[in-house]
Amino acid sequence: MENAAVLREWFERVDSEKTGSVTALQLKQAFAVGNLEFSLSVVEQMIRMYDYDRNGTMSFEEFVALNKFLLKVQQAFSDLERGHGYLAPEDVYKALVKIGFSLDSPSFYTVCESFDQKKNGRFRLDDFISLCIFIQSARNLFNSFDTAKQGRVSLDFNQFVYCTANCRI
Repeated sequence: MENAAVLREWFERVDSEKTGSVTALQLKQAFAVGNLEFSLSVVEQMIRMYDYDRNGTMSFEEFVALNKFLLKVQQAFSDLERGHGYLAPEDVYKALVKIGFSLDSPSFYTVCESFDQKKNGRFRLDDFISLCIFIQSARNLFNSFDTAKQGRVSLDFNQFVYCTANCRI
């Protein structure tokens, strides 16, 4: 979906009410048509990641930004899935590095455990996308507190509550 005209056409089909924006439910249903099953909370997180005007829906411009991220994630997945339709944890790690995420072992394995929906060590594309959405959202939130760009933050209780409220998946 790299072509802007194709993206626009797809977006307009999803925007069934012709409001100029799509809701989380509309986006979830559109993904399902493409055999990508996401929980509503994951789709809501996708929207929050690129909802620049903070209105809870996704405009075409915001959708283009999300699509760019999803293409990058999908490419990393495709490069490593070797025709199996899934990634093993070691390939998930390699794919995350390709995307630009670097996690230490405890963080990586904890995240993998959380997003391995069937608990079988096989990450389908939708599982991998969900994992990447979580990591990118966590990175965005972390960066908003890491104003000195040192890779460390200190939070007071109110900031911690804010973070936990904004990191739900």
